[in-house]
Amino acid sequence: MIMAAIYTVSQLNNEIKDLLDAVPGYRSLLVQGEISNYKAHSSGHHYMTLKDRDAAINAVMFRSDAMRLKFRLENGMKVIVRARVSSFPRTGAVQLYISEIIPDGAGALNVAFEQLKAKLQAEGLFAEAHKKPIPACPSSIALVTSPTGAAVRDMIRILGRRWPLAKVVLYPAQVQGQGAAESIARALALTNAIGEADVILCGRGGGSMEDLWAFNEEVTARAIYASEIPVISAVGHEPDVTIADFVADLRAPTPSGAAELAVPDRTDWKATLEMLDARLRAAAGKQTESRRRQLQSLSERLSVRTPVRYIAEKRLVLDTLTERLQGTVPARLAHERQQLRTAQDRLLAAGRGNLHRARLRFTQTVASLDAMSPLRVLSRGYAVATKGARGAVVTDAAALKEGDALHIRFAKGAADCRVIHTEEEQ
Repeated sequence: MIMAAIYTVSQLNNEIKDLLDAVPGYRSLLVQGEISNYKAHSSGHHYMTLKDRDAAINAVMFRSDAMRLKFRLENGMKVIVRARVSSFPRTGAVQLYISEIIPDGAGALNVAFEQLKAKLQAEGLFAEAHKKPIPACPSSIALVTSPTGAAVRDMIRILGRRWPLAKVVLYPAQVQGQGAAESIARALALTNAIGEADVILCGRGGGSMEDLWAFNEEVTARAIYASEIPVISAVGHEPDVTIADFVADLRAPTPSGAAELAVPDRTDWKATLEMLDARLRAAAGKQTESRRRQLQSLSERLSVRTPVRYIAEKRLVLDTLTERLQGTVPARLAHERQQLRTAQDRLLAAGRGNLHRARLRFTQTVASLDAMSPLRVLSRGYAVATKGARGAVVTDAAALKEGDALHIRFAKGAADCRVIHTEEEQ
């Protein structure tokens, strides 16, 4: 009996690995299957099983290769992988070491696009509630794009033609290739940090999906969403749709279209201003004419009611009354004189006796009146005290108090006094 070589498990597993590694066709295979048992390890490696209806094989994709993936792996996803076949000596398991994964039936970029779109939409980054209004007449416009592309020249030309009042500032960014998304995000952050722009135009000219991919990156989308300044996306041509278009406050079909949406057309504004000027002039003319007629009416009404005319009318009335008075007074005086002469004649006719008696009675009456006159009382040393504005006569000291003002009338003259002390009659 020929004794066969005896292997340890380690030797056998290593030999199996060497045999598999030695087969040239196993170094780069394309394998079609469905992903199951998928797990993304914290180390960055991706572990999974590829299966079809009848069989399955384990597979691993190391972190260095997984970093190039444009989409997320999911269980049930049908893929085509490029891998090498080898075994893991510790367990002896045969498995695939994947270097590249392509979605089966759809491009990797399309899958990545739809995955990111669904994720950001679920987070609310596309919601209309977050859209900021675009200013109607911006005074400063920021362009986040490549400084060497045709897009920037078109935007500057159109902005200058439509609205030359606006200041246009270019914030250069890489818009294609590795690191382009990060460059766009930095330019957007810088624009917001400076804070001079009223609106941002972010985009580039047309190209393939790969060329436009920087505007489908999550970092670009979140930078647009975080912008405090309104952002108009201006990527590619009309059919091109990017994630940036969904997040931006306004989507333009092209960079040129973005420039047209960002500013008004000065020709339209000029026509509008001319129309408003004509309407203003017409309204001002009508208002002026109305005020002129109103002023004329007031002037005519005032001309017949002026103070000068009023005084003139009253002067005529005064002159008429003066003439009547001047004509009436002499006649009245003559009449009164005649009555006086008649009375004198009658008195003389009554006789000298009656006149003497009359004079006597008159003298007696005058003497009586003189005796009763307050002046005669005052001449004997008495005085009359009055109080208040109406001059009420004070007859009782109890009606007075200290500080009251009194007016004292003497036989000759008067004096104003103030009460210092009062005494009541005992």
